[in-house]
This record gives sequence, structure tokens and C-alpha cells, in this order.
Amino acid sequence: MNIKLIALDLDGTTLGRFGISDETVDALNDAAKKGVHVVIATGRTFTALPEDISKLGCIEYVISSNGAHINYLPEDKIIYSNCISEEAASAVGKLLSENTDYPIEVFTGGKAYIDEDVFKNLKANGSDYMNVEYISKTRKPVPGIYDFLLNNKKDIENINIHFRDILDKEKFWEILLKQKDITVTSSFIHNIEIGGSTTSKATAIAELCKRLNISQENVMACGDSPNDGAMIKAAGIGVAMGNADESIKDIADFVTLSNTEDGVAYAVRKFVL
Repeated sequence: MNIKLIALDLDGTTLGRFGISDETVDALNDAAKKGVHVVIATGRTFTALPEDISKLGCIEYVISSNGAHINYLPEDKIIYSNCISEEAASAVGKLLSENTDYPIEVFTGGKAYIDEDVFKNLKANGSDYMNVEYISKTRKPVPGIYDFLLNNKKDIENINIHFRDILDKEKFWEILLKQKDITVTSSFIHNIEIGGSTTSKATAIAELCKRLNISQENVMACGDSPNDGAMIKAAGIGVAMGNADESIKDIADFVTLSNTEDGVAYAVRKFVL
């Protein structure tokens, strides 16, 4: 296969137990030397990218917030946006404020925000289903998260909801599927992520391929979770990690090693190098 672009999820995919391994860094940099574009495609906001990304001098483009933005790193600018419509953001905010008391996060302007009361409670008491350390480093507390959502409804990249009880998640998923002009996906067992009507990693990758004059057949995409499903299906080679959800393995062309076994490096060496 003539792979010209590698699209990489981060958590559970490119990131191992201790960040990005030297083996993965070497494989991706070797691919870049062959002229292959290495693209990060993550559910994280742009400012929540791990410091490890700096090891990859080959990264030009970052797709963030599940496809809401594409950042072109050499010029430090956003070259593509696909956010939630104002009407849909308002409707979701109203639905959440009236029907749930689950912790929510709002992604806007490349940053992630959380209600300050939730933030303080997590810092004081911890959590058995939310990553407190990660939230402390990457989330900005604000008073009144629903008011914040409505005040920023023109530029909402993503709305993230956390569920301690998986049954609650399943029930609310069904409710959200009835809402207009949004996509509903997930990257962790305890969360739901809401984007715009056409927001996805796959849509952003298609836009980037158009700009770079690359066919989707020449893309290899690696991921592990439902929010990676569309890009894995659309890619010429869709790669599921060994630790991926079974639903992702079922639609992939190839199942590589797990993220803790340098599965990305293995796939890159197999299909690109």
C-alpha cells in the first residue's frame, strides 16, 4: 500500500503507559522522512495535547476535539473548523441542565472547561471513574458551566459528559440520539462526547486529504475507541489497537499490538516502512 498520510488517535493508541515510546517516535519519524504526513487525530482539545508530542518533530497537523478543528503547527493557526451549531449547543445545554446532574465539560477556543464546584470536589475527594490528575492539568474551572456553555454557544467544539453508572450512560445516549444536528460518540467507557452534525475525525481527515491532494485510499488510521470508528472505516488501511473496543476491531482491516506494546510502531513498520 502506498500510504501517504498516517492519522493517529492519542489515548489508548499512540500513548502508552509512559507516554510516547522511543520505538513509536522512531517509526513515525522514519515514515515522515519518506514523505508521509503524520497527523494527530484526537478527542482532546488543542491545549490538552501531551508534552510528548514535542518528541515528534514530524507533526504538521493536529485534528482536535474529535474533528472540530485542524491546526497547522508551522504557522500556529487553525485551518479548518466544524463546531456545534448555536441552536444545537443551546438545545443540548438546556437538556443537560434540566435532566442531569452529571459532570460536564465544555470545549471551546482550544480549551476545556468544567464547573468549579465539580473541580473542587474532585480535587478534595477524588473519583473512582474520572481521571482527576488529567482533569486538574487540562481543565479550567468556571462558575456555572451551563451559563458558560450558553455564553460561548457560537464556538462550542465538544461537550463531554461523565457517567459513574454505565446504565445511566446508555439511557442518556438514547436520549441524545433523538436530538437534532449533533453527533454522539465516546472515547472512554464512562463518557459521552457531543459534536456538531458532521463533526468527526473522519470528516476532518477527508478535508485535510483534499488540501494535500491525497486519496483516502492512501491513508492509514489507528485508533481504539468509538470516536475513531469513522476514520478507521474511511481509511485505506484502518488499524485497531490490540486493546481496542471489539466494535472497532470488527471494522478494522488490521488489528495491531496494544498501545503498551508499541502497536502503532508495529503497524507503521508493517504497512509504511
